[in-house]
Amino acid sequence: MGQAMLAAIIGRGLATAEDITVSDKNSARLQQLKRDFSVNISNGNLDVIGGGEIIILAVKPQNLDEVTSEIGGQLKPGQLVLSIIAGKSIAKLRQGLKHNSIVRAMPNTPAQINMGMTVWTATDKVTEGQRATVGSILGAMGKEVYVADEDYIDMATAVSGSGPAYVFLFMESLIKAAVEVGLPPETARELALQTVTGAAEYARRSAKGLAELRQMVTSPGGTTAEALKVLEQGDFSGLVRQAIAAAYRRAKELGG
Repeated sequence: MGQAMLAAIIGRGLATAEDITVSDKNSARLQQLKRDFSVNISNGNLDVIGGGEIIILAVKPQNLDEVTSEIGGQLKPGQLVLSIIAGKSIAKLRQGLKHNSIVRAMPNTPAQINMGMTVWTATDKVTEGQRATVGSILGAMGKEVYVADEDYIDMATAVSGSGPAYVFLFMESLIKAAVEVGLPPETARELALQTVTGAAEYARRSAKGLAELRQMVTSPGGTTAEALKVLEQGDFSGLVRQAIAAAYRRAKELGG
């Protein structure tokens, strides 16, 4: 995800490669980023934060304590920290960094192709100018939505953060079912991918609600009605609600 953000920032002209310094424990990874993006690289996090206006934390959750033990208390008051670390609350970040200007963001995997959905929030120490800059950075990866309540981040994690996996599972199931009724695998995959993509874009462009769109496709006594009857009997909607609730509970546990 850090690489996706790097590509979006440079690709949209929000910063030049010369203005960006990247740190990573993996030297081979650093050299690859330098070759791909011509950015400055460093093996030390303290070197990176020295002159940066915005410090982006894009590490695995289990590595956060290691990072904060190195740079905690070393940030200048005017510097902004933008964290895309899953499950780590602002309180946790503030405690470890000993810093108050923090943005917490939850992007999802389609951000890697600039089709992502990112929900983010900020502390009251983040200026309006900094918020505008953050909005531009996150918007370069797709859509971005600011929320005032940090709890919405955990809710968004359960919906848009984990959501691509739900869609992938649905498409997997659609493809398997299509193959079982006789379609060749490559044809089944193409049908499933385009159907999901097209339906989502059609819903986005339409002024009609999703329920109305569903009803438009469903003729009484037809094939769609027969299929939906099976999904309803299996409590498809109920399972989705349970899944979202479970993901939200887990997000709260991880952020505690």
